Amino acid sequence: MIDRSKVLEVLEGYDLEDLRIGMIASHSALDTADGAVAENFKTLAVCQEGREKPYVKYFRAHRAGGQIVTGMIDEIMMLKRFSEILEQENQYFLRSKNTLFVPNRSFTSYCGIDAVEDQFLLPLLGSRNLLRSEERGDKRDYYWLLEKAGLPYPEPVEAEDIDQLVMVKLPHAVKTLERGFFTASSYEEYCQKADLLLRQNVIDQDGMELARIERYIIGPVFNLDYFYSPLSERIELIGIDWRFETSLDGHCRLPASQQMTLNERQVNPEYTVCGHNSATLRESLLEKAFELAEKYVEATQEYYAPGIIGPFCLQTCVDKDLNFYIYDVAPRIGGGTNVHMAVGHPYGNALWRTNMSTGRRLAHEVRIALENGCLDKIVT
Repeated sequence: MIDRSKVLEVLEGYDLEDLRIGMIASHSALDTADGAVAENFKTLAVCQEGREKPYVKYFRAHRAGGQIVTGMIDEIMMLKRFSEILEQENQYFLRSKNTLFVPNRSFTSYCGIDAVEDQFLLPLLGSRNLLRSEERGDKRDYYWLLEKAGLPYPEPVEAEDIDQLVMVKLPHAVKTLERGFFTASSYEEYCQKADLLLRQNVIDQDGMELARIERYIIGPVFNLDYFYSPLSERIELIGIDWRFETSLDGHCRLPASQQMTLNERQVNPEYTVCGHNSATLRESLLEKAFELAEKYVEATQEYYAPGIIGPFCLQTCVDKDLNFYIYDVAPRIGGGTNVHMAVGHPYGNALWRTNMSTGRRLAHEVRIALENGCLDKIVT
C-alpha cells in the first residue's frame, strides 16, 4: 500500500486554485462530473478508445466566461485501455492538471486492486485501503467486515446442505466484469443449473470453486447511498436506488405459464446490471438504515484506519419482517448514483436544502476542505 505521506507530497505540489476532479469514464462518471461542475470545479475524464463517445461528444462541457452552459466533461485523457492510466507519463499528466481522482468500480476492475494500492500516486477522494474489501473471497473482504461490525447479511450455505432457496454468487465466464449468478433450492437443482451454465459458457469451473452460496432473501432491494464526512464526522443518507438487471427483469414481466415454456438458453436469467431507478424508504425504516451505516463506519475506522471517507453504498434486501440484510458493499461511489445527477435525491436535497447528488456532495466536501485548509483529511 502506498504510504499516505507520499500521496500528501503529491498534493502539496498542486495548485489548489486550479484543481480538477478526475475519474475513469465509466460507472458513475457523469454523476461525479456533474457534481463537480455544480461546485465550480473543472473535470477530467479518462476515456478508453471505443467507448468514449458519451464523454467526448454528448456530455462535453461548454463554458462561456468560465461558467458552465451545457454538459460536464471539461477535459479528456484518451487511452487505448483504462489500465494505461497507471503508466508514469499518464500519472504525471494527471498530476500536472492538479487532479483529485475519484475511484469507482471500473477503476479497480480494469486497473487491478494491487496496482491501485501500490502504483497509483494521485490523491484519491475516498478510502484507498478499503477498496480491497470489495474483492469477494479476500481474507478481509466486506463479509469479514460486516461480521466484525455485527451487521446482518445472508448466511452462507454449503452446496450439499441446500434445503431452501439460495443465491450462488460467482463471476460470468465471458462478461468478465459481470455476474454469473444463479438460484437453486436443492443440491440437485444446484448441480443441474451449474452443469447447464457451464455448458453454455456462462460460468466456468474456476468461478464455481470460488462461488459463494448464501440464503436468498425474499424481498425488495434497496441500495443505500451514504456519505461519511471526516470533516463534520457525520453520516448522511444521500439517496436510495435499485437496479434493472438483464435478463431477470424480462423474466419478471412474463406470466408464470410463459416462463415454464422457455428453452434451456432462456430459462436461467442473467443478473447483468443495465440501469437504475430511484426509491425512498418508509420513515419507520430510516432509523434502521442509519444504524447500519453507523456500525459500518465504526468498523471501518477500527479495522481499516482511517476508515471510510466520502461516499459508500450498502446494498440491502428487506424481508417480510422488515429486517435489512446487506448482500453487497461498495466502499466508494455506488453504481446507481446517476439517478441523483443534477436533480439530487429527496434525502440529500432535504438535508442540504438544494439539489444534492452523491457526486455533488463529494465535490462539496472538497470545497469545504479547501475553505478550511484541510484537504489532506479527505484524500488517501
